[in-house]
Amino acid sequence: MKIAVFSDTHRNIDGAAAAINRYRPDLIIHLGDHYRDAQALHMEFPYIPMECVPGNCDYVPEEDVVKFIEPMGVKIMLTHGHTFRVKYETMPLLNAAFFQGADIVLYGHTHTPTYTLVQGLHVLNPGSAGQGRHPTWAKIELEDGKIKDIRLMDI
Repeated sequence: MKIAVFSDTHRNIDGAAAAINRYRPDLIIHLGDHYRDAQALHMEFPYIPMECVPGNCDYVPEEDVVKFIEPMGVKIMLTHGHTFRVKYETMPLLNAAFFQGADIVLYGHTHTPTYTLVQGLHVLNPGSAGQGRHPTWAKIELEDGKIKDIRLMDI
């Protein structure tokens, strides 16, 4: 299973759409800022399932700011990260992910692409797909219920 992860598109989905066309994922994840961008991507690619969470620039009170999904039995925590104050530290985010038994935690907000492995927990921020001189996104590949590959990508 191929998963494309985007965050912080900030009303610029051209790079994300191009990445989706190239990668042809089985699932798209958008981590907020802007939630409407996720909806626009879903309209452009209605045949690809979409999971999204709102960010600090979004007002979508009916949507949870943290979600858990389990594609192929791999537990993934999705959040924009602002409610965990990820610009200052990641410990509250990591604690929440560990407490819930996540295999992967995805967050955005900082616009800084980051991938680390912390005591077996894959911690991934795809960076900003819509802002900056070097827009980025991330791909996750799952196979037989296991994480096969996680990689940061340039748009």
